[in-house]
Amino acid sequence: MTDYILALDQGTTSSRAILFDRSGAIAEIAQQEFSQYYPRPGWVEHDPREIIDSQIAVARKVLKKKKLSPKRIAAVGITNQRETTVLWDRKTGKPLFNAIVWQDRRTAPYCDSLREQGHAPMIREKCGLVIDAYFSGPKIRWILENVPGARKKAEAGNLAFGTIDSWLVWNLTGGRVHVTDTTNASRSMLFNINSLEWDGDLLSLMDIPAALMPEVRSSSEVYGKTDPDLFGASIPVAGIAGDQQAALFGQSCTKLGMVKNTYGTGAFVMMHTGEEPILSKRNLLTTIALTLGGTTTYALEGSIFVAGAVVQWLRDGLGIISRSEDVEKLALSVPDNGGVCLVPAFTGLGAPHWDPYARGIITGITRGTTAGHIARAALEGIAFQVNDVVTAMSADSAIDAAELRVDGGAAFNNTLLQFQSDILGIPVVRPLVLETTALGAASLAGLAVGFHDGVEELEANWKRDRTFCMSMEPGRVDELLVAWRRALSRAAHVKGEDREQ
Repeated sequence: MTDYILALDQGTTSSRAILFDRSGAIAEIAQQEFSQYYPRPGWVEHDPREIIDSQIAVARKVLKKKKLSPKRIAAVGITNQRETTVLWDRKTGKPLFNAIVWQDRRTAPYCDSLREQGHAPMIREKCGLVIDAYFSGPKIRWILENVPGARKKAEAGNLAFGTIDSWLVWNLTGGRVHVTDTTNASRSMLFNINSLEWDGDLLSLMDIPAALMPEVRSSSEVYGKTDPDLFGASIPVAGIAGDQQAALFGQSCTKLGMVKNTYGTGAFVMMHTGEEPILSKRNLLTTIALTLGGTTTYALEGSIFVAGAVVQWLRDGLGIISRSEDVEKLALSVPDNGGVCLVPAFTGLGAPHWDPYARGIITGITRGTTAGHIARAALEGIAFQVNDVVTAMSADSAIDAAELRVDGGAAFNNTLLQFQSDILGIPVVRPLVLETTALGAASLAGLAVGFHDGVEELEANWKRDRTFCMSMEPGRVDELLVAWRRALSRAAHVKGEDREQ
């Protein structure tokens, strides 16, 4: 009798393993952090061996804590930090170089050159992406150009490329399976989201041998089985999705126009747009939402650089709170923001503004401004940014979102979620299970092996914890949005010294 699905949630700073039962409830969880390497300013690396070791360790830990035989695990589902790039030797399985993390900016000059050469329209048409160092293709090229012997080995077919999902599957299956899924492939700047294959023109443009690339499969199928020596018995590996797509599925956002937001260090908003890709006119990304049961669906995505990080700044930078969870109490010490706006553009502005040179700003400070006003303005700044993205999505898709489903650490903050609903003018829904990324991966794996009967069963399992509904007068919302846009204009990068006073 198989009673559980094991989800491996491989994130940017930690590896986690979560056991889910048939109802989608969490039965056990384990987490282990791993090292971050910053060899130069703007460079971010991970040790791929530490990633797989930590991921196997937490998987063993949950089985041990629950006193489970591996034979009671129906399948393994994987969700992962996207875009992070690994190249390894097909014969030895050893990484050729450290993993280059999605945050890494070393390929920015190369990306600039691609834009200058006029390749942006082609890449947007084929991939749905803007040209940016964020994505995997330029990282692969950097390794081939800068690691001695790499290009020769790649051209001889002796190297394999993978995002972290591919690296995990390769190691879990004892080097027998080299695959990725469409959601991860769509973040590479090398994958044609229309034809659903590695694009020869893009591989040629970046001088990347096709022999490096993994086979692209659906997000829910049996790719192989774990090496029996890892857990004591073989377990099917049966679901893969990049973290934000897994969260979209874990939130049961499976129908046209459904939207989720994950409040983490940054914030990631996704709208399900159906079976046809919509190319954004408002600086959003077009990406694959899922390939399931022979059908590929698409999404619009907007990435916000600073969300929960603004609360960490209040704690560590300003020192006006001692714990992150104290921000809500401080924000509630005042009835409103007192005219204060905080634009948390600490590292520029993400979607839909894409202004990397914008900087944070606080406007409307008076002699009566208190720490409470600053805390409230910080929370509101998160919600305003999400509103900007959702508004752009609705305009691009011609679909008005009916509600926003939320997860991530800041989704525990009732004050934030209430304000989010007020500004958006739609209900904001917090689910009972907030581990939606891992739940999405587990659900995909469960569908592949018959642990779940279908998407309808998963939708029935999804439960609301609380729904926040708009309670603010529309006129007041309009006033707040005008103040936000004014503050945004002052945070924006202005050449020379002509910034608006």
